[in-house]
Amino acid sequence: MYFPNIPNITPAISVTVEQTIPLLLSSIALEELALAHIVNAEAEKLQFVLGTLPTGTALSPAVVSLAELFAVDSSVMNGGEIGVPPGKVPRTL
Repeated sequence: MYFPNIPNITPAISVTVEQTIPLLLSSIALEELALAHIVNAEAEKLQFVLGTLPTGTALSPAVVSLAELFAVDSSVMNGGEIGVPPGKVPRTL
């Protein structure tokens, strides 16, 4: 995985406006990448339970009850609320 080259900032900060903009954009890009990994992990969790992961997967789910499917669905929905304060985003079904 490739990470941007962020300059070493010493305690005596001397960052110009021209240097600040790429640093902010790099920070936003890394945050977006982290969130994309979380969303992908939650999607793979559902694919595993439903048995729809690509064929290269060595594991296969056991027989899953409807209650267990609802529990996984609830877990995935709660995983999507990382970093969102309660009450800021309405929950939908």
